[in-house]
Amino acid sequence: MTTFDDRERAAEAHFALGEEMAFRVTARRNKLVGHWAAGMMKLTAEEADAYGKSVVQADFEEAGDEDVVRKVFGDLIAAGVETTEDAVRAQLTLQTFVARQQLSEAQ
Repeated sequence: MTTFDDRERAAEAHFALGEEMAFRVTARRNKLVGHWAAGMMKLTAEEADAYGKSVVQADFEEAGDEDVVRKVFGDLIAAGVETTEDAVRAQLTLQTFVARQQLSEAQ
């Protein structure tokens, strides 16, 4: 029984680690997308940091990425930046890879 219990605990720990890493990648990605959008809106460095944090917070509104797309796209349009939702989604995809790379290098 102890071997099975050890395997079960190891599997649970591995799953929890994977979930934590996915959360960290998503949060980092959202912050990077926020900085990208802040650059498009010509915000100052301080404003860009605050905006990046607000994009991370926006992701907690609902499951999936639509809340982030809606916020960033809406803010870009309100700031007079010509863009599309597809451009925002493309940045989400690109920044996912960047976030994974950054977090892998940090370990």
